[in-house]
Amino acid sequence: MTEFGIEFVPRDLYWKTTYYAIQAEKTGFTYLWITDHFNNRNVYVALSIVSAYTDKIKFGPGVTNPYFFHPVVTAQAVASLNEIAPGRVICGLGAGDKTTLKMVNIRQKNPLSTIREAVQIIREVTSGKNMEFDGEVFNISGAKLNFRMASPIPIFIGAQGPKMLMLAGEVGDGVLINAASPKDVENALLFIRKGSEKAGKRMKEDLDIGVYTSFSVAQEKEKAMKAVTPVVAYIVAGCPEIVLERHGISVESSNKIGEAIVHGKWKDVFSHVTPEMVEAFSICGTPAVCIEKIDKLLKLGITQLVVGSPIGPNVRKSINTIAVEIFPHFRTD
Repeated sequence: MTEFGIEFVPRDLYWKTTYYAIQAEKTGFTYLWITDHFNNRNVYVALSIVSAYTDKIKFGPGVTNPYFFHPVVTAQAVASLNEIAPGRVICGLGAGDKTTLKMVNIRQKNPLSTIREAVQIIREVTSGKNMEFDGEVFNISGAKLNFRMASPIPIFIGAQGPKMLMLAGEVGDGVLINAASPKDVENALLFIRKGSEKAGKRMKEDLDIGVYTSFSVAQEKEKAMKAVTPVVAYIVAGCPEIVLERHGISVESSNKIGEAIVHGKWKDVFSHVTPEMVEAFSICGTPAVCIEKIDKLLKLGITQLVVGSPIGPNVRKSINTIAVEIFPHFRTD
């Protein structure tokens, strides 16, 4: 059975994010992901508070990256969380949002090697090993945590391009496919399968396969679209060229949106986001429309659907709408 996750961006005051997390757990979500961007509240502070007010939902950064934070720091953070909530912590890791990285002049160099090495470092450091590592990107001499881990922490790799999808299938415990379109997900599964086969892993049995969607549900289509537009803008700005081409979106359009975001020209950002972009990169609309789109994704055989930001024009109401009007179509319990 496919499980449902939910993603929050910690823009709001901490108590709002915590309230939404409590609501998500009570309404039946089994995974909670909180994004990690420097211009929002700190992801681990947010997750620490959430851990104190929830009992069973699995949670973690969704996703952090090894360009802003060295993998040993990420290992320390998730291991500390796991001490608070043993067995509930997961770690989402990706190459980072290139628009946000550009704001602080960090280059996204060698993303495949960076992620491969970061996964190995996080996995070994959180297992309690005294790590010596001489890689292409990272070099470590004797990194070891001074406290014991309660349980292993699954690492989910956020991916969109073919090579990163293959790597995620090979080295990840799970994959978070950054997509909303069935044709993008279907294409992604081909590359994930290649990576999993290389590592001798079975799809679904040995590898969780999540689809991480930008999601917006409302009773009125226009309100749902207005809420999702800023998120779609970031997705288009950071999208690999091969994915843009699949949807007939020009690199020039993507670059224009990215430049406008970096310079804070939000009127320009919104004017460049088209209905076709919203359709390609989000699940957006009335409950009936969202049910239809979710159904198409679940039929592809994924193990987790992540209802991602913005959730809807009113987060609290949208979570309830999902619980009352959408979940019953996919659950028999």
